[in-house]
Amino acid sequence: MSNTPSNIDLEKERKEILNAFRGLMRNVKDRNKEDTRMIRKAFDVAVDAHSEMRRKSGEPYIYHPIAVARICAEEMALGPTAIICALLHDTVEDTHITLEDIEDLFGHRVRLIIDGLTKIPEVFDENASVQAENFRKMVLTISDDIRVVIIKLADRLHNMRTLGSMRPDKQMKIASETKFLYAPLAHRLGLYSAKSELEDLAMRYTEPSTYLDIEGKLKSTKDARNRFIRKFVQPIKDSLGTEGYDFEIKARTKSISSIWRKMTTKGVPFEEVFDLFAIRIIVDTPMEMEKPDCWRIYSIVTDFYQPSPDRLRDWISTPRANGYESLHTTVMSETGKWVEVQIRSKRMDEIAEKGLAAHYKYKESKTSETKFDRWITEIRDLLANPDANAMDFIEEFKLNLFNDEIYIFTPKGDLRVLPTGATILDFAYDIHTQIGDKCIGAKVNNRLVPLSYQLQSGDQVDIITSSKQKPNEEWLKFVVTARARQKIKSSLNEELKMIALDGKEILDRKFRQHNIRYVSENISILEKFYKVPTATELYFRIAKGKVDLKKLRELDNVNGLLQLDKPKYVRKKSKEVYSKVNKKDDTIVIGDDFKNIDYTLAQCCNPIPGDKVFGFVTIHEGIKIHRNNCPNAEHLMSKMAYRCLKATWKDTEIKENIAAITVYGIDRVGIVNQLTQILSNEANVNMRSISFETDDGIFEGKMTVMVYDTEHLSNLMSKFEQVEGVQRVVRAGKSEE
Repeated sequence: MSNTPSNIDLEKERKEILNAFRGLMRNVKDRNKEDTRMIRKAFDVAVDAHSEMRRKSGEPYIYHPIAVARICAEEMALGPTAIICALLHDTVEDTHITLEDIEDLFGHRVRLIIDGLTKIPEVFDENASVQAENFRKMVLTISDDIRVVIIKLADRLHNMRTLGSMRPDKQMKIASETKFLYAPLAHRLGLYSAKSELEDLAMRYTEPSTYLDIEGKLKSTKDARNRFIRKFVQPIKDSLGTEGYDFEIKARTKSISSIWRKMTTKGVPFEEVFDLFAIRIIVDTPMEMEKPDCWRIYSIVTDFYQPSPDRLRDWISTPRANGYESLHTTVMSETGKWVEVQIRSKRMDEIAEKGLAAHYKYKESKTSETKFDRWITEIRDLLANPDANAMDFIEEFKLNLFNDEIYIFTPKGDLRVLPTGATILDFAYDIHTQIGDKCIGAKVNNRLVPLSYQLQSGDQVDIITSSKQKPNEEWLKFVVTARARQKIKSSLNEELKMIALDGKEILDRKFRQHNIRYVSENISILEKFYKVPTATELYFRIAKGKVDLKKLRELDNVNGLLQLDKPKYVRKKSKEVYSKVNKKDDTIVIGDDFKNIDYTLAQCCNPIPGDKVFGFVTIHEGIKIHRNNCPNAEHLMSKMAYRCLKATWKDTEIKENIAAITVYGIDRVGIVNQLTQILSNEANVNMRSISFETDDGIFEGKMTVMVYDTEHLSNLMSKFEQVEGVQRVVRAGKSEE
C-alpha cells in the first residue's frame, strides 16, 4: 500500500469509486431506508479512512472493501449488517479508526464482527505460524457470529482474484494457505462455488503449468462437450415439460482443481476423467413437494438412461451437516459415457450455492441448522482446551473439515452424524465425555465389537461401559474425530498431572536432603540435564522411577543453585540462520555460497536444476531446498511461510542429480529389457535403482537415475513414452532407494 501518485485524475477516480458503490447497492436485497443509510455511512467512513491508501496494483484501497461487500451480498446472500462490516473490515487494523469508534457509529453487533475480523499483529514465533494463530482467532468467533467467517472468506476470495499484482513468493504463500485452510472451511460452510474458485485460484499459482494445461484441454473440448450435453438433456427436458414441471437444467463443468485431484488419485490422464461435468436439474416446487418431486424426476431420468446402483446419493432424506441437500445419481448415456445427474429444488440449490447464509431465508428447515449447531459445539469444545497450541488446533480442526459423513443410530433410533472412518470410541465421545471415558466396547447391530471397530453408515450402536475403565495412550490410534481426540488427550493430561504431583513431592524431598533451593532456575537446569522437554514430564518420569536422582551429585551446588558443567548452551541452529537472512531480498543461488549457511537438497522431492524451488529454514539442519510442487510444499508454505526463502539454480552448474521416475503400462514380453536398454544406451545417465511389479497384466516400474537437469530428465522420459505398451511416465516425488 502506498500514497497517491501525482499523475492520477482524482475526480475521475472518485466517480469510479461511486459507481462501484452503486453496483454494490444494486446487489443488496431486502433493505429498508435505515439499512441504506447505515451502508452509505459505512462507505463514507471507509472512503475517508482509506483515502491515502493504495493496493499493490496501484488502485485506491477502497475498491477492496467494496468488492468484499459485493461478494457478501451477491455470492453469499448476506444481509445489510454483513455489508456494513465488509466495508469496514480493514479500518481498525489499517487506519486511525478504533473499535470504540465503530461501536459509537454502528452499534455493538458490528463492533463484535469487526473485532473478529481484525487480525493479530504479525509477531513471529518459532513454534506457531502467524497464519495458524490468526486462523484460530477467526474460528473462535464462529460461536459468536458465523458472519465473521463468511466475510473473512469473501475477503480471501477477493485477495485471490487480485493476487497477480503480488510478489511471486507472496503469491505462493497466500495460495498455499488458501488451499490448506480457507477452501476446506468454505466447503464445510456449504459455500461450494467459493470453495471451487479458491481451489482453482490457488492451483493457478502453486501449479501453473498443470493448471494451464488442463484449462487448455477444457477449452479445446468445450464445443464437443456442449453438443453431447444438448443431446443428452433433450429427452429429459421434453418429458419434464410434458409432466408440467417448472424447472431449469444446468450443466456444470468440474473445476480444474477437482479434475487434477481425480487425475492424481485415480492415476489417469485428462482424457480418462469421465465425469468432467454434471447435469443439474432444479425444480421450483413448494417445500412439502420437494422430496416426492425430486424422486419423480429421478424416475423420469432413469427411464431414458441406466443408473449405476453404486452411485446413488440421497442427501434429501439425510442432509449433510452443512445443510447440503440434493439427490445424485450417475447414469450411462447412449454413447457409453457415465454422466452425473443432480436433482434438487430451487431452495436446495440456493443453499448449495450460497451456503449457510441462505438458511436464514428458510427458517422452516430446522434440521440443517441443528446439525450445524452441533458442528459449532465441537469447535467450542476444541477451543475450550487451554493446553492446545495453534498448530494442534489446526490439525484437529482439519480432521473435521476434510471428512465425509456416515449416519449412525443410537439404540433408541436417534441419528448421529460422524466422519467416515469413525470408530466405537468416536461414537461414545460424541454422546458424552463420561461415556467415552468409561467405554469398553459396544454392540453393533446386536453383535459385540471392540473399541477400534470402524462404523458403517446405518449401523445401530449400543455402547457398553465400565466404572473401572479409563482412557489410555493407545486410544488415540482408534479415533478420527477432533472431539474424541481432544477429550482423550485431556483425560491423559489430567492423569499425567496427578502422577506428576507425586513426582514433584519426591523431588522436593530430594532437594531438601541436598540443600538445593526449590526455584524455577533449578528446575530448568534439571530439564536440560535429564533431557526432558517440560517440568511436568520431569516430575512424571521421577514418579515412574525413570529418572536417576542420584545423578544430582554430578551438578555443582552454589548456595542452593545448581550449575551445569557447560553453562553456555548452544542456541538452536534455526535462530542463527534467521539472524543472517533477509527473507524479502535474499535469494539462494544453488551452487554458490549463501552467507556461510549450510543448505542441502531435500530428499522428499529431490530437486534438480530446472525445477522451481524454494529454501526452508530447518531447526537443526540449516536450509533445505524443496521443489515448489513437493508433496510437503503446501504444508510448509502455508503453516511456516516465515521460514521460506526464494531460491534459484546457478546457470553454470553441471552436476549429476538424483531423480525418481515411475513407468506405467501393459506388460508384454521384452518390455523391461527395452526400458533398461534405453537407460544403458542413454549417454550420461547412470541408474541407481530399478524395480518392476506386475499385477494382472499391468506393470509399474520404479527407477532412480542420475541426470543433470529437468531437460535431461524430460528427454529420457519421452524416450520411455515411445516404447510400445507404456501408457504413462511420471516423475515421482520421492526416490525409492
